[in-house]
Amino acid sequence: MASESAPSPSSASSSTYSEAGVDTAAGDLAVELMKSSVRATQGPEVLGGVGGFAGMFDASALKAYERPLLASSTDGVGTKVAIAQAIDKHDTIGQDLVGMVVDDIVVMGAKPLFMTDYIACGKVVPERIADIVRGIADACTATGTALVGGETAEHPGLLGPDDYDVAGAATGVVEADRMLGAHLVQPGDAILALASSGIHSNGYSLVRHVLKNAGIGYSDRADDLATSWGEALLEPTRLYTSPLLRLIDQLGSGVHSLSHVTGGGIAANLARVLPQGTWADVDRSTWSPSPVFRTLSDIAGTTLEQAEGTWNLGIGFFAVVAPEAAGAAISALAAEGIPAWQAGVVEAGTPSSAGYEQGAKGVDGGAVRLVGTYADGAK
Repeated sequence: MASESAPSPSSASSSTYSEAGVDTAAGDLAVELMKSSVRATQGPEVLGGVGGFAGMFDASALKAYERPLLASSTDGVGTKVAIAQAIDKHDTIGQDLVGMVVDDIVVMGAKPLFMTDYIACGKVVPERIADIVRGIADACTATGTALVGGETAEHPGLLGPDDYDVAGAATGVVEADRMLGAHLVQPGDAILALASSGIHSNGYSLVRHVLKNAGIGYSDRADDLATSWGEALLEPTRLYTSPLLRLIDQLGSGVHSLSHVTGGGIAANLARVLPQGTWADVDRSTWSPSPVFRTLSDIAGTTLEQAEGTWNLGIGFFAVVAPEAAGAAISALAAEGIPAWQAGVVEAGTPSSAGYEQGAKGVDGGAVRLVGTYADGAK
């Protein structure tokens, strides 16, 4: 397993390295503090231990696949880390990272195999690094992902003593004939929305801008949210991987495509997993955005509709399923603790009116727009 520590200088240069602001002893302590959390994610497929130059994963299990396709994803948490740093709470950022990375893999119908992480910081504070990695490890365990390696790099002079950023990469596998995607979607398919746990990890630059302009601090109480702003905004990203893999196993070919609602917002992310020549209206009246979105919009003096391309507004994932599978899917997800509902239907052809988003991020997919008014009448 790759070492979770700062670079190690030679003994001849160690005092100079320390004077430059890099504390290798702190890096070593951070590794010791995180060892048990990391090992808890690892099954017999992981070879070696903490301290290696690379993580090793036994891929013998892939021999059971007729045509195994590997799925890879990498991501970070964005400026949500600034809030964690501001209130000195670091035990949930790791779950956000895993959610952003691993939940992209399940979109293809793939089972995650392993993940690596990278933490860049201005100063290694062992307990802080251990909190971050513990969150990563716990979320890896929840998603069935082995944490096989990582790196913590100390960047004095580039980052402040309390500054850090996190990133990760993961690999999964899916049998070729079970890969999900727009190629399986048919007109008449039901579009199911899966509830988010909150803002997740996208749109925090806007969040921070709104609060700053309003003179609101993260330690200030958000009465509508019954907690401080910092605590409310650090609500961790919901993990969808394991429930969705179980749903795929249960419904088989009834699940056609999945979409992770991240950067780009609601319509754009759904459009990416619909085929060309199809369109869909997502009905706002089928759900009510959670209070955190309403409160932020009120403070900003904007409408919820204006944030639909930035925040998830209560939808963390979409599942496009065969119409006859919709009821069973909603029930199965509810049993997993994930509220889900039908928000639209896939239609064939070209929409006759304007306002649709056509694919996104280089994907020329279907066309999607949001219609109607949110369930409780909010504009």
